[in-house]
Amino acid sequence: MSDLLSVISASEKRRNLLILLSSGPKEWDEIKHTLGVTSTGMLPQVKILEEERLIARDGKNFSLTPMGRVLTAQMIPLIKTMDVFDREKKYWHEHSLDALPHELLLDISDLGNYRIIENSDEEIFDITTFLNNIAGSKTLKGISHAVHPRYPEFFLNLAKTGVEASLILTPGVFKIMKDKYYDAFEEGLKFQSSSVYVSKEDIKFSYTVTDSYFSISLFYNNGVFDSKNDLVSLEPSARAWGERIFSYYRDRSEKIESLD
Repeated sequence: MSDLLSVISASEKRRNLLILLSSGPKEWDEIKHTLGVTSTGMLPQVKILEEERLIARDGKNFSLTPMGRVLTAQMIPLIKTMDVFDREKKYWHEHSLDALPHELLLDISDLGNYRIIENSDEEIFDITTFLNNIAGSKTLKGISHAVHPRYPEFFLNLAKTGVEASLILTPGVFKIMKDKYYDAFEEGLKFQSSSVYVSKEDIKFSYTVTDSYFSISLFYNNGVFDSKNDLVSLEPSARAWGERIFSYYRDRSEKIESLD
């Protein structure tokens, strides 16, 4: 391990100070208050960063040096990504990320302050909470690899109320919708505010992104879909990530204009 890598990775206090200073110079009292540290505990870490020419002081003000700015800019995305995986290690160990393309996975740190919502065994097939979360949305995009009996009527009502709803269905879901919910499906396609696409592959996850909400459900590593746990984030960055996910798969799907 290089000396600089050790300086950055071996101390949480040093990492936090570098991240704090990335937004601009800070006075000593502000540093202590923001990081919740004492002078006794922090000054030795400051000295190390100064000796490595990563930070500089001017009186009571501290700032990143040019080298410190470069290293911190590279460090922050890695730390954010590690925070995402550290938050729910068991969940990430048990679930497959193979369905998401590499270029999208690189942005998984955009999930930010997410949480896992776990349904009880008795509520696995109850999607009321999910539907309530998206009911007031102005826009909705999503991918569905499964059909719940309440979905057709719910999404038809969204179309009738002018919500901009775009869905990508797997080939299997598209067939079920045509066979079992033909009338509601065909009626929904007539609304200009709604659009439906069929993917060219069997996408192994389901997700929804609205103007205020992001939710994704993954498969377990053994190939079984996890219908019990939803990963949810309200972060703007997560919603932006969801938009990119939709664009990626929409470009690889066929738009359905009519069932005839």
